[in-house]
Amino acid sequence: MYSVGQNLYIFVFLQISGSVFFRLILNNINNSKRFKMIKNDIEMLKRGTEEIIPFDEFEKKLERSERENKPLIVKAGFDPTAPDIHLGHTVLLRKMKHFQDMGHSVVFLIGDFTGMIGDPSGKSETRKRLTREEVLENAETYKKQFFKILDKDKTIIEFNSRWCSIMNFSDVLELTAKYNVARMMERDDFSNRFKNGKSISILEFMYPLIQGYDSVALKADVELGGTDQKFNLLVGRDLQKEYGQESQVIITMPLLVGLDGIQKMSKSLNNYIGIDEPPQEIFGKVMSISDRLMFNYYELATDIPMDEIKTIKKEMKSGKLHPRDAKVKLAKEICAQFYSREIAEKAESEFNKIFVKKDEPDDMPEFRLPDKEKDNGKMWIIKLLVLCGMAKSNGEARRLIKGGGVSFNGDRIVDEDHEFTIPFEGVLKVGKRRFVRIIK
Repeated sequence: MYSVGQNLYIFVFLQISGSVFFRLILNNINNSKRFKMIKNDIEMLKRGTEEIIPFDEFEKKLERSERENKPLIVKAGFDPTAPDIHLGHTVLLRKMKHFQDMGHSVVFLIGDFTGMIGDPSGKSETRKRLTREEVLENAETYKKQFFKILDKDKTIIEFNSRWCSIMNFSDVLELTAKYNVARMMERDDFSNRFKNGKSISILEFMYPLIQGYDSVALKADVELGGTDQKFNLLVGRDLQKEYGQESQVIITMPLLVGLDGIQKMSKSLNNYIGIDEPPQEIFGKVMSISDRLMFNYYELATDIPMDEIKTIKKEMKSGKLHPRDAKVKLAKEICAQFYSREIAEKAESEFNKIFVKKDEPDDMPEFRLPDKEKDNGKMWIIKLLVLCGMAKSNGEARRLIKGGGVSFNGDRIVDEDHEFTIPFEGVLKVGKRRFVRIIK
């Protein structure tokens, strides 16, 4: 047995040696960070961008980051106003990944606080505000999806409620004093609504101020955003200067045009490619875009070298490469980003079976009629479409039939009153790519 004095000595020794041990660990971590060199590729960072403002400051920041081996703080904010991320969102995410791969600190900022205000950008009416619960629910879905692009271990996740929710009224008044109404009215959506006599709430004026203050709170060096966010990003530059910080550089990215080839990709316009959609669906949707739009997707939604993209375009123009083959390459590249090369190859095979050989896919979901439905002896086509998840409502089911997009075992169904006699089995097809096997 050790004496009290010996026990105390051993305790102190362990405490000292333990602290030294942990200091050594921390030193090793810091050294590993120090020797992880920042290596910038300015051509890759410029790729696909709309504007870099101001470019000379951007070059200086990059040069300094390499010289001092100090990563830039690169911020991009996302309001969780919708639960699903589509390919249009990945244009920003991919640019964040470029910075991340070069050794910079990427901050994925979830605007849980600003999301409850609602971004007025491009809106002709006051935007509906989300509840706290809706915002947080959508934010959780976001977090699960964006790591399909970004490196989870290298991404800093922030919520702007961390600093916004603790601001008192004096802090808010100080923030509002740093910007004026004349500057705010330079925004097209605000000025247009004012001219047309439409309502603009003071709350909406707060949105760009709070987004700008996010840059102050994070001490951002660079902020990324779509072209529709340019005004808000510039507010961040101005506010940083007002708070005595070095102003961030802003990089705007073009808005990816949706499958209709006209409007920006949007879930509400149903012209989107969701990154959580099945691989066959992603592949098929990419194959549906126009030849003209294809190269916009090549540049903004892939990392295929620009020289290779130029070669593909040249060979397609000369007739050496068929447009379909160029689109297949694009579809596989995009599909592989969210799944794998092997799954992308399988998606191509399934696509060819359906659209080239006109066969059904090998792998499709199955639906067994509930026992309570079997007792009726008949199954209404509208009800079947809703039950098996091919339509969200009776109204949508009717629209699908009216549009000629529903068939059973190869026969198109044109009558919304059509009924099946139970028991029955077969393949129900909706649209060009959705199948479900009905089993007894």
